[in-house]
Amino acid sequence: MHTVYVLRSLEDGKLYIGCTNALGRRLSEHNNGRVKSTVCRKPFCIVYKEIFSDRYIAFRKERYYKTAKGKKELLKLIESSTQCWGIV
Repeated sequence: MHTVYVLRSLEDGKLYIGCTNALGRRLSEHNNGRVKSTVCRKPFCIVYKEIFSDRYIAFRKERYYKTAKGKKELLKLIESSTQCWGIV
């Protein structure tokens, strides 16, 4: 199973979109400073996730969410959920 996830930085409030097959491990890597692109913005919490059985579909969805149209859709999904979980 692959998960497309969206993290919110508790430092600056910005979002990070990624895809992984081990969400707990990946969140830990982000929060422990082991991801170069997010090291200066930790800590993070998960604000949205989608689970896929096919990794190629998951990676396509991740790329879509990084487009202008996809970001608009994603922001609507995130706005409807005020949860922030998985802080390590």
